[in-house]
Amino acid sequence: MSGHSKWATTKHKKAVIDARRGKMFAKLIKNIEVAARTGGGDPGGNPTLWDAIDKAKKNSVPNDNIERARKRGSGEEVGGADWQTITYEGYGPNGVAVLIECLTDNRNRAAGEVRVAMTRNGGNMADPGSVAYLFHRKGIVTLDKNGLSEDDILGAVLDAGAEEVNDLGESFEIISDPSDLIAVRNALKDAGIEYDSADSGFQPSVTVAADVETARKVFKLVDALEDSDDVQDVYTNIDVSDEVLAELDA
Repeated sequence: MSGHSKWATTKHKKAVIDARRGKMFAKLIKNIEVAARTGGGDPGGNPTLWDAIDKAKKNSVPNDNIERARKRGSGEEVGGADWQTITYEGYGPNGVAVLIECLTDNRNRAAGEVRVAMTRNGGNMADPGSVAYLFHRKGIVTLDKNGLSEDDILGAVLDAGAEEVNDLGESFEIISDPSDLIAVRNALKDAGIEYDSADSGFQPSVTVAADVETARKVFKLVDALEDSDDVQDVYTNIDVSDEVLAELDA
C-alpha cells in the first residue's frame, strides 16, 4: 500500500496550490456543515466537527467561510443544504477496484456524473457490495517526518490504539481503528507532534500491482471522478511501486 499512500499524500500537497483549490475548499466546507448538523455546532463537544474545521484551517480555508458553514450546519443561520452521503462502487482499468464517496444534495446528478466519469475513463459501475468488501474503514493520520523516526511516532501513539505506522518517504501515515482516531490525534498533540491530517477513510484489504500504463489510466479516472463537486473521496486498491511512481513523475 505504500506506493498508493505515497501518491495520495503527494496529491494532497499538490492540491493545496493547484487550480483545483476552489473545489477542495468547497468539499471541506461541506464536511464542516454536515458535521455540525450531525453532532452539533460546538467543536469542543463534537470531535468530527473539530477535525473538519482543523483540516479546513490547515488547507487555508478562510475563517469566515468556516464559521458560516458551522452556523449553517448547526442551524444558527439559514441556508444549509440537505447533504446526503452516497457510496458508489465500480472497477477501473485492469480490474482495479474503485470506491467513490459522494456528499450531495442531488442524488440523480451525483449518480450521473460518477457514471459518466467512469465510462469515459475505462471504468465500469458495479452492484452495491461487489467492491466494498475489499475495503475496510480505518483512521488515517498523516504527518511530515520533521526529523522524527518511526519509533518516535510509535512510542507516542501505540497506547492510543495505533495499529501500524507506514513510512511514505517524506512523511508518516498512522493507521488505526476509526474509533481510536481521536485518541491517536490527541496522543500526537500531547507529545508535541504536529500532524497534517486526521481522517476516517478506506484502506484496501487486497491490492493490485500496477504497471506504468495501468497507473496512468487509474490516476486519470480518479482525477475525472474528483472533478465532480459531489465526489468527496475516491479509493482504489491499486498498488504503485516507487519505480512506477518515478516513471510517472518523469
